[in-house]
Amino acid sequence: MSDTRAAALAQHPFLAELGEEALARFAQATEEREYPAGSFIFREGEEADRLYLIQKGRVALELNVPGRGATQLESLRPGDILGLSWLFPPYRWHLDARAVEAVTILAVDAEELRTCLVEEPALCSELAMRLLHQLYQRLERVRMQRLDLYKAGA
Repeated sequence: MSDTRAAALAQHPFLAELGEEALARFAQATEEREYPAGSFIFREGEEADRLYLIQKGRVALELNVPGRGATQLESLRPGDILGLSWLFPPYRWHLDARAVEAVTILAVDAEELRTCLVEEPALCSELAMRLLHQLYQRLERVRMQRLDLYKAGA
């Protein structure tokens, strides 16, 4: 079972080519989860206890805006990571994550990740660069979405 999870982790762009030892360690702390369309993966204020790697489906990041209700801020797709609040105390989600369509996710235990980052500085550095790369890609997508929004209004 752990070999299957390690293989699934290795296929996700975030952890691709990470190294067998690290993948095996993370596989022990990973479970595959499925969410039907419309269900919440996590809610604002809940404990941020996982890093989610999206395998299939789309996820909406939403913020409850007073007077407007749930407002979608971003849409995530296969290959994206979901959730960074597990990195920073008090380890609480700041947004809601809702499955827009049926979603399959690899959920990696945050406590194990944090322990690993402290114990293995080289791996910490590697994961930090991968996180920055993911965040940069998402920033570029948001910029393009804003551009489209402004073009539509012109």
